[in-house]
Amino acid sequence: MIDIDGRFQIPASELSFAYARSSGPGGQNVNKVSSKVIMTWKPALSEALTPTVKERFLRRFGSKLTREGELQIVSQRFRDRPRNVEDAFEKLREMIRSILVVPKTRRPTKPTRGSQERRIAEKKRRSETKSRRRSADD
Repeated sequence: MIDIDGRFQIPASELSFAYARSSGPGGQNVNKVSSKVIMTWKPALSEALTPTVKERFLRRFGSKLTREGELQIVSQRFRDRPRNVEDAFEKLREMIRSILVVPKTRRPTKPTRGSQERRIAEKKRRSETKSRRRSADD
């Protein structure tokens, strides 16, 4: 079970793991030990998330899902499998924590009168500068 923030817990039954040989440093050991972790999770089928949180997750991380709707998290930071499993859990926790905060809805605002006047004045100044560059023949 992965505890996200006290409110959400993802059961271990929703996660599946695959292991492979990791790239990077490790000497001769890297060719013998499968320490790379590939964690797979289907967020659309998860019972752990509320529908609104699930919708935000799918909207934000939909591009990271496979065609089957699976999220694959790969970890090969460390040389041993247990630490890579914990690293994959932490990556998933961070993804879910990032969408728990409800984004503020943007309210469109009008430009102030002063900013409008400054913009028009700057356009006139720029126009005069360019018109002075032109020759009398134009």
